[in-house]
Amino acid sequence: MQPYFFPYMGHFALIAAVDEWIVFDVTQYTPRTWMNRNRILHPTQEWQYVTVPLCNSSISIKTQDARVQDVAAAKQSTLGKLSHYRKAPFYWKVKSLVELAFDATQSDSLVALNVACLKEVCAYLEIPFRYRICSELELKYPEHMEAGDWAPFISQHVGATEYLNPLGGKELFDSKIFKEKGIELLFADFARFDYETPGYTFEPHLSILDVMMWNAPDVIREALHSHTTLVKV
Repeated sequence: MQPYFFPYMGHFALIAAVDEWIVFDVTQYTPRTWMNRNRILHPTQEWQYVTVPLCNSSISIKTQDARVQDVAAAKQSTLGKLSHYRKAPFYWKVKSLVELAFDATQSDSLVALNVACLKEVCAYLEIPFRYRICSELELKYPEHMEAGDWAPFISQHVGATEYLNPLGGKELFDSKIFKEKGIELLFADFARFDYETPGYTFEPHLSILDVMMWNAPDVIREALHSHTTLVKV
């Protein structure tokens, strides 16, 4: 999966369901996507973006080459936009988690920052997170790769027997290609998780940051499993 910035809950349902996570960072970067921004509640409106500005946001680069303009400034901006959650029951724990993620990032790499975000969230929720970064695998890819070719190729080369993808991406894949490589293709269908947000109007599918503000880790962890259905092809 592409490395997203504090992604929505369904992303972590996928992590919770797999043995190993591949951070997919070897293809063309796409600006204005979940890789450098996500949504949280707004204090007076429905929702707002929390964004990590980049110094080279362009389709001419690969995701692995995306660079954060100023990590310290992005940290302060993120914390500032989260400050209106102060009355939420888990605000201080989530604030600390965000600080840890940014502080653990030792470079200006967007991938490094997003992996740090995933690691801190998984540690907080007590979800195992074993991962490998695709660009570090040193694989030799065929010259022409379609969108649905990457997953079976990488899965085969890391020795996977199953590949799990969000249900929304089902049309990208041909199950026959996976079967030829001895890999079972599965899809995860994550049902909407609603919760109380006192003082605000609930907005679905926001960043995991919003979910963690209002729900205890054990509640979230249980929901990740109970709201996820695995679909075989």
